[in-house]
Amino acid sequence: MTASEPTGNPGAGTGPEPGPGPAGYDAVVLAGGAARRLGGADKPGLRVGGRALLDRVLAACAGARSTVVVADPRPTARPVTWVREDPPGGGPLAALDAGLRHTTAEFVAVLSADLPFLAGPTVRRLLSTLAAGDADGVLLTDGDGRDQPLVAAYRAPALRRELAALTRDREERADRAGLTGLPLRRLTGALRLTRVPDAVASFDCDTWDDIAIARARIREHGHVLDEWISAAKDELGIDLDVDTGVLLDLARDAAHGVARPAAPLTTFLVGYAAGRAGGGPEAVAETARKAAALALRWAEEAADAGPAPAKGKPEAATDATPDTRPDA
Repeated sequence: MTASEPTGNPGAGTGPEPGPGPAGYDAVVLAGGAARRLGGADKPGLRVGGRALLDRVLAACAGARSTVVVADPRPTARPVTWVREDPPGGGPLAALDAGLRHTTAEFVAVLSADLPFLAGPTVRRLLSTLAAGDADGVLLTDGDGRDQPLVAAYRAPALRRELAALTRDREERADRAGLTGLPLRRLTGALRLTRVPDAVASFDCDTWDDIAIARARIREHGHVLDEWISAAKDELGIDLDVDTGVLLDLARDAAHGVARPAAPLTTFLVGYAAGRAGGGPEAVAETARKAAALALRWAEEAADAGPAPAKGKPEAATDATPDTRPDA
């Protein structure tokens, strides 16, 4: 679908913070579409906020026990299992069936690879809602109230049951195409579904206008730093959650108490020291605390120093005794 510009904060969702979800889930990401409305561009590889759309979706389902991507293999920010429907290009139902065959969990998140604003809290909310009820699946609806079955969590046995029924139906009609070409509504129409409205997380990129909207929104004030940090961690291969507020405060203190160039250099040194100390959020917090205390001491010394001595006249020590010699 092509949506109007979404309102709300990317990744924030529209409901309360999700409670505990199921103990384990698998994820199936469909990334092998033809992207005809993008002129056949490599849609999963298009970048929003410096990260490929596929990598953004993979980050959102990083908690999955196993992640299966239905597409031709490509470099990704984290390891996944690659499969393809047979024949390739057989449509979403054939792709889902191919991916589902490589999962074992009772719950499965089913996601398209073109969701720039999908984040972990939304995936957890879908799963926790599914676990708390008796529906076959929980899916998002977009800003116009339309179902988005590829931003959803399902009970895997229900998916397998209905996919098998659709396959049998075609076989009874002597149609050897299997699931190829069947629309998703043939599956979702047979399932008991719970719907969760979320115009932001359900926003997908079908056109170049959608890509432009997503790229502009990523840079909006309020979440640009989070987006930048996430992109940088992916690029550098870092999986570490730290208190960015502590680091920003440290950079401010170093810039004000020492000199502007001290800000980036100090944060670099903190990261280096934390790495040598074993890494982890605790090491970063401790090294940042020490550096902040040092910057504060520098600022206090500068405030206590008073006016600098006049040029060419060295400052005498406060306890110096005047020279009283006649020939001084």
